Amino acid sequence: MDYKYSILIQWSDEDGKYLVSLPEFGPYAHTHGDSYEEALKNGREVLELLIEDYQVRNKTLPKPSNLRITVEV
Repeated sequence: MDYKYSILIQWSDEDGKYLVSLPEFGPYAHTHGDSYEEALKNGREVLELLIEDYQVRNKTLPKPSNLRITVEV
């Protein structure tokens, strides 16, 4: 299946890392990375594990949001 969930990546000066949250899965669905690329990779891995866990437990997956963020640098 093709799931389209949000991955929000933010730099944290306090932690010196990129923090990742998966908003549709609640406040405890998060990870981090030393680089943006690592944070995105880790976020995708956590997302895949969450989807797999929901399916194994026959739990209804959260509805994907229409969150769209565009950033120009």
